[in-house]
This record gives sequence, C-alpha cells and structure tokens, in this order.
Amino acid sequence: MKSKATAIWSGTGKEGTGQLTTGSKVLNNTPYNFKSRFENGTDTNPEELIAAAHAGCFNMKLSFVLGNFGFTPKQLESKCTVDMVDGMIAGSSIELTASVPDIDIEKFKECVEDAFKNCPISALFAENAELSLNYTLIGQ
Repeated sequence: MKSKATAIWSGTGKEGTGQLTTGSKVLNNTPYNFKSRFENGTDTNPEELIAAAHAGCFNMKLSFVLGNFGFTPKQLESKCTVDMVDGMIAGSSIELTASVPDIDIEKFKECVEDAFKNCPISALFAENAELSLNYTLIGQ
C-alpha cells in the first residue's frame, strides 16, 4: 500500500502559507503556516498530523493484538503529544484510556506494550525520539 499527500508552500518560512491535500481528500487544501506550527495558530501543522497518525496507528495495532487473543475493545482512546525541540521531533507520548471487556490487567498490559512497540509509527520514531506510554483500563 502506498499513501500519498501533496504539500504546497508559497512565501518565506515565517510569512508564507501552505496547503496540504491527502490522496483520500480528507485533507483538501488544508492550510498550515508558521503560526500554526510555532505559535498558537488555528491551522494544522506537520507535528499535529504526526500525533494523529501515531495515535491512530497505535489504536489499530492494539485492536489487532487484542483480537489475536480473542478480545474486542469496546473503546480505545489515545491522546498523542509530539514534542518538537530545536526544530527536531524529540518525542511522542501516548495516553491511552481503554475499555476491553473480560480482559485481565496483565494480559492487557502485555497487549498494550506489544502494540506500542510494534506499531509502524512507533517503529519510525524508535531510533530518533523518546517514546512514552501511559494507559488506563476502565470499566469492563
């Protein structure tokens, strides 16, 4: 599978503007700019998209891992924060709240750690950024 996206940028790094479009058109000329990346702008930015990708990838991987053991999650909610320091991505952290019927905490922990280690986005970060994960298993 190959996923595609197009980025268009016009102007200087600080005053310029850009648009992002994905092959699926979920993002379609979605604006991004300096303010949204380094200040408090309201448009998107590459790091926000990476955070969304990491949270989504981890949730899907965890769902597959749980399924391998016969568990179907009722809900997996992952909040991801990507840290940028000195212009480089320094870390990605995920806060998971999960509802998985009939699973014991040890099996849940095993599945979560497997999924976090082996999701493709975590693997992409593994050598170059600090990864962290916190998780909570709620009402079955």
